[in-house]
Amino acid sequence: MRAARFHEFGGPKSLRIEQAPDPHPGPGEIRVRVAAAGVNPIDWKLRAGALRELLPVELPAVPGRDAVGVVDEIGDGVQGVSIGDRVFGLGGVTGATAELAVLSAWAHAAETWTDEQAAGAGLASVTALRGLNALGPLSGRTLLVEGAAGGVGSAAVEIAVARGATVIGTASERNHAFLTSLGAVPTTYGPGLAQRLSALVRHGVDVTLDTAASGSLDDLVAITGDPTRVATVADHAGGRRLGTHVVDAENDSTLLSEAAELGRQGRYTPRVEQTYPLERIADAHVQAERGRTRGKIVIRI
Repeated sequence: MRAARFHEFGGPKSLRIEQAPDPHPGPGEIRVRVAAAGVNPIDWKLRAGALRELLPVELPAVPGRDAVGVVDEIGDGVQGVSIGDRVFGLGGVTGATAELAVLSAWAHAAETWTDEQAAGAGLASVTALRGLNALGPLSGRTLLVEGAAGGVGSAAVEIAVARGATVIGTASERNHAFLTSLGAVPTTYGPGLAQRLSALVRHGVDVTLDTAASGSLDDLVAITGDPTRVATVADHAGGRRLGTHVVDAENDSTLLSEAAELGRQGRYTPRVEQTYPLERIADAHVQAERGRTRGKIVIRI
């Protein structure tokens, strides 16, 4: 199969498009013929070697954790999916940016989603849902999403709105119209946030989800008045220090199915800022490392 691989840790130019061995699913796994794969922060951090002690990978490695494609091989013990089904989902921390990828969690992709949208839904939706679930019921509550224009943040906004929350999202001013289109009330991040929020919601913010790791976690706890009303998917060290909910993504097919059902209802549409062909994966990583993405970056296989 054709795949993007890196043979040593380094910059985006370490990525090569080359032939690689075909993977095969083990028990409880499936293999898909990939149509598109998402680009996530973990991809370029692994490639750069920043996570080599926490998440060691065997080189050469194929970047990518989430993808959409058509099932072409099924492992032992798998039920509820057939050869030819179009699914999206998650594999290991590497392996998705290739013609074939093994998934350990998946769901049937919403018919309303393009391949690019479905490719951007896996890790973003699971992370957003786990963060929101940590905060309890959202109906009738006011939620602040810090970093609301990114892949996880934009997913969290739409899902929280679907659950009946009033959502305020922080982003740069260039993304305010985007947040409004998602159903959020936009505001800027940084100093003075508490004052801006008091002008937007008189009764204050009930709960907060941090997706940005921008150093604002102390302020978010102060704004809500209780660390247990704050969840972070991005600042694990800060969250543990302050006693907030600290959330990691998990390969959870139930959460993927929930996201897909919201997609079928027209209540969650993964947002894609830019799509690159496989041959330009280095450019996609360069853009991802800038950290100013609106929604997701996707690789078309």
